[in-house]
Amino acid sequence: MKCVAIDDEPMALEVIKNFCNRCDDLELETFTNPLVGIEHVKRTRPTLLFLDVKMGEVSGVNLAKELPQGTFLVFTTAYAQFAVDGFDLNAVDFLHKPFSFSRFEKAVNKVRQAVKLINYSAAPPLEGEEITVKVEYKNVKIQLSAILYVQAMDNYVKIFTVDNRPVLTQMSMKSLEAMLPEAHFLRVHKSYIVPRHRISTYSRTQLTLTGGTTIPVGRAYADKLG
Repeated sequence: MKCVAIDDEPMALEVIKNFCNRCDDLELETFTNPLVGIEHVKRTRPTLLFLDVKMGEVSGVNLAKELPQGTFLVFTTAYAQFAVDGFDLNAVDFLHKPFSFSRFEKAVNKVRQAVKLINYSAAPPLEGEEITVKVEYKNVKIQLSAILYVQAMDNYVKIFTVDNRPVLTQMSMKSLEAMLPEAHFLRVHKSYIVPRHRISTYSRTQLTLTGGTTIPVGRAYADKLG
């Protein structure tokens, strides 16, 4: 993940650099000149910007208003009173100096989660794709784009759809999982499969779908979500 840190204090940048080096997926560039730094951010569009709030005569809060779309913001400052300004600008987090590696990692994980959610929503199932399941003695076609989630119920699988009429079919969860494209559907529990693009928020124990439905996340499946 490409990151930029802007701070007029070289020692503060060194702390962030050392913390980034402890994370395998972070690639960092640093700037002590805030005006040069923000121009670099606008040009290269990094995923994450660590931005000091007060840099001489330059306000990080004002610079943050120039961020390109798609760059997540984490403020870093010794002045806790600026936290409200930071969150008004939709900052992902606010690191109050001096901050620990664990606190730094917590902020980065928020960005990782936000990036995953964007990726999930970026590729919904294509319109027109469908699966066919047997319901009693009939074959029933279900549009992939209409599936809200899937729940295992003993020897049956219940497929919940956008028209509020669930489909109950006698088959194993494993068999249905094999029918669904892995790029668009994710098994998050021994009893649940969800469409990736419908995930709104998630943790290692549960997730929320767009619309508000809460689904448990099984311990064996939590790493799939991150």
